[in-house]
Amino acid sequence: MFMFSRLKIAALAVSFAAALTAAPVQAKDNTAELEAMADAALTKLYEKAPKARERADSAKGVLVFPEIGKGGFIVAGQYGKGVLRQGGKSTGYFSSTQGSVGLQAGIQKFGYALVLMTDKAVKQLDAADGWEVGAGPSIVVVDEGAAVSLSTRTAKADVYAFTFDQKGLMGGIALEGTKITRLDRP
Repeated sequence: MFMFSRLKIAALAVSFAAALTAAPVQAKDNTAELEAMADAALTKLYEKAPKARERADSAKGVLVFPEIGKGGFIVAGQYGKGVLRQGGKSTGYFSSTQGSVGLQAGIQKFGYALVLMTDKAVKQLDAADGWEVGAGPSIVVVDEGAAVSLSTRTAKADVYAFTFDQKGLMGGIALEGTKITRLDRP
């Protein structure tokens, strides 16, 4: 009985996340706006976390999601669009989707950048069915305190995730999984 209830809740989480992304996703509709938001987000991130710029300067690519919306009560979801930058040029547009179930409530907006350090990490973005955070290359989530001590000797992961510009309140314990999917190439 308990297992059946957990399956129902998991199905609701997936349905909720799907509802958030049910509208057709057309990256070309507003790429200029997305590009401008990505530029502003990276500038802000690099000002607040100089170590993020250091990592990005030696990276194979930077996937930036300038604005992610997240919200829910027990069942939650999040969605946002992002741009992959390689060698200073945009090479693709992506979506970030997440559904979760757990003890959680609230609404929040934030941005994040994935600094892709290896060719393997970049290639996995082109996987046929998208890229699931936690199922791909090794990822280190860098908070402000850790960013201060990040150096080339201590930095050995495939991907570094930097969050920024958090607004709102979303609290609780949840089981989460983020799916990153290619939308289009520039």
